[in-house]
Amino acid sequence: MMSARTPHELVQLLSDIEQRSIARLSTLPEFEEAHQYWEGVIFLLNEMRVVAPLNEVSEILHFPADVTRVPGTHSWVKGVANVRGSLLPIIDLQLFFGGEPVMTDRRCRVLVVKHQGVFSGLLVKEVMGMRHFSQETQMDYSPSGGGLYKRFVKTAFEYDGDICPVFSMFALADSTEFQMAAL
Repeated sequence: MMSARTPHELVQLLSDIEQRSIARLSTLPEFEEAHQYWEGVIFLLNEMRVVAPLNEVSEILHFPADVTRVPGTHSWVKGVANVRGSLLPIIDLQLFFGGEPVMTDRRCRVLVVKHQGVFSGLLVKEVMGMRHFSQETQMDYSPSGGGLYKRFVKTAFEYDGDICPVFSMFALADSTEFQMAAL
């Protein structure tokens, strides 16, 4: 059973608690401002490390075992594959940009893009994983040289001391060149 305390004793107790709290304040971690992060999927495109916005890649697949070639299409159209009951066009992204065809080995992957009626699989040499980038490291970026690739890259992030261009899968899906797969 607790004994009743006088108002003076209660004031003294509260004062003691306040003093102990202030003394321990220095041991608490300092408040840090929350950083904003941007998420992306890093992959190789013609031996260059690029990153696609995570929200523009709906899934990452191994290269399907059965890809059926479609006659009358550009060489960069590898064919179509049945992926869980849906026909997925497979596009060799390196070949689309004029590079060497992707070797279909255990490291290659298919990045699936679903955007405004376009459902495609982009074959890339290797996916190096997902990464969170600090918004503070984002910069305007324009690839050197010309060509089609330049239209799909507007920004970049600093990554391991290098520049990692941001490749827009949605801008690619919207482009006329990409949508005109037939010869």
